[in-house]
Amino acid sequence: MIDQITKTWAESQLADRTIDVVWTLRFHLTFNTGASFSLGDGFGPLIAIVALVVVGVVVWYGRSVSSRLGAVALGMIVGGALGNVLDRLFRGSGGFFGGAVVDFIDFQWWPVFNIADVGVVCGAILLVISMWRAPINGTSGTDVAAGSSTGGSTGSTI
Repeated sequence: MIDQITKTWAESQLADRTIDVVWTLRFHLTFNTGASFSLGDGFGPLIAIVALVVVGVVVWYGRSVSSRLGAVALGMIVGGALGNVLDRLFRGSGGFFGGAVVDFIDFQWWPVFNIADVGVVCGAILLVISMWRAPINGTSGTDVAAGSSTGGSTGSTI
């Protein structure tokens, strides 16, 4: 929702101007018909379909996420991906998924991006952190083959 609100703001306020914010950060309106970093220009419909498949896989995978951090991470990824897919669907007249993604956050030394992109990237980082912090299934720090005896040793576990 915040993504779509900021994109609507960008389209109305940045159509004929650029706003310098601080240092190299500025708000500058661009439209991306390709993938990240404006690669694959013109492949919007294919990119949108791939994004929807990825969202489906992430949602399916999300059924097994047990941590709150992992669930938040997946929500950010799905929300960001769907925000950009909505642009391709509704922002433009290029036919089936022929619209362009609205980008407006511009550091001038990095490709221009939007709030949805921030959600996807931050969600991916949080997902890696949540997977790194999660214990491996079937083991925990204190669960060492209770009840089994190896080499005649009894009683103590390390």
